[in-house]
Amino acid sequence: MFHATKKHGTARRLTLLTAATAGAVLLTAGPAAAHVEVEADNAQALAENVKLTFVAESESADAGITELRVVLPKGIAPTDVAYDKGPEGWKFTARDDGYVIKGPAVKTGEDAEHSVVVKQLPDAKELAFKTLQTYSDGRIDRWIELSEPSGDGHGNEAPVLELKAAAPGAKPASPSPSESRPASPSPTPTETEPESPAAQAEAREDDGGLSTGAWLGIGAAVLIVTGGAAYVVRRRAGAQQ
Repeated sequence: MFHATKKHGTARRLTLLTAATAGAVLLTAGPAAAHVEVEADNAQALAENVKLTFVAESESADAGITELRVVLPKGIAPTDVAYDKGPEGWKFTARDDGYVIKGPAVKTGEDAEHSVVVKQLPDAKELAFKTLQTYSDGRIDRWIELSEPSGDGHGNEAPVLELKAAAPGAKPASPSPSESRPASPSPTPTETEPESPAAQAEAREDDGGLSTGAWLGIGAAVLIVTGGAAYVVRRRAGAQQ
């Protein structure tokens, strides 16, 4: 009888210990990922034309999500991102550091999902997409923190996409000619360089006219002849007196 009671007490203590341990795990093992998550159809470094899908979880019981602003990580330019789809009525706008997608509020309590296509993923191990999530009541959730190397975060971590190593032989895509150098616009009439005076004079002579130098020469000759004639007249008048 004693042994049976002792075994029963030991089993009960083990049960309570197991329950307490499980409870502690549930209390401390909250989600390590951010409340905006990202996944890709081909999460591999240097992969091209990759579709990224973002899911912004709703954390409001009173308002719907109206806007997501995503800051792109280093190696992805806003011009390399094309909008795929998102909530009904939402529109995509590129920014200097990423893009914004917004529109009518989604139903209260519903997650907001959208996708974009990236021209090429950079050669990296992981990509963090800092995100600002706005609700119809003005509330903003900032999923912008980066996890420490130990994996510890503070609850507002940015969504992170882990990448596989690049495929053998994969290389960064070359920029298009329009991206590598600025286009040279055709000169307009106001941009055309003015011709030199000599070229202008030559052009007028070619058109059958006289150059400025020729007109100046003719004028000087007329003055000389006129002055000489006046001098001769004065001398003759003096001689007659």
